[in-house]
Amino acid sequence: MSRIVTLAVLVSGAGTTLEGLAERIDSGQLPARIAVVLADRTEAPAVDRARRRGFDTLVRPVRTMASGAAWSEAVVPELERRGVDLVVLAGFLAVLPPEFVARYPGRILNLHPSLLPKYGGRGMYGMRVHDAVLRSGDAETGVTVHLVTEAVDAGPILAQERVAIRPDDTPERLRERLHPIEVDLLAATIARFASGELPMPPAPPGAR
Repeated sequence: MSRIVTLAVLVSGAGTTLEGLAERIDSGQLPARIAVVLADRTEAPAVDRARRRGFDTLVRPVRTMASGAAWSEAVVPELERRGVDLVVLAGFLAVLPPEFVARYPGRILNLHPSLLPKYGGRGMYGMRVHDAVLRSGDAETGVTVHLVTEAVDAGPILAQERVAIRPDDTPERLRERLHPIEVDLLAATIARFASGELPMPPAPPGAR
């Protein structure tokens, strides 16, 4: 029997993945609730999208804090008091400070628009990934959901879905075609935590 998983969704951009998760929760497809949306950019359209849906919404830019540790100290209590089980990066572009990653070991999910380990790492996100894939001449690309570790895009892979590249694909077309697959794969992975198929490790005592 599935439990209801409490989510913190971290965003930087349009918020379409956030919207997709919210729709699946509302329809009963995903046993989860979004307790808080955290943005690192005040101008992100995702902020308005989250507020229109009535989600608790916080803006905490990583780059304006004195250190990663300071950002973690500001954010962790907000997540703790809301009882967050999983942290979901839904187009979150900042690299999480190691102090934050240490606070949620095995409980931070990231969605990446390629078949990792291909086309991952610092600076590889969004259209940059799709452009690199098409320039490579690869016959396929896809979507990866993985656990976040201190090494960017290098955490354990939880799920992948492959997609053939079409002769008429452009980075824009590829992004549009992959987006619903991304949301479905992310939602399915969260559901695996809800069902107990994937373990949810406890947070380390006193971690910050």
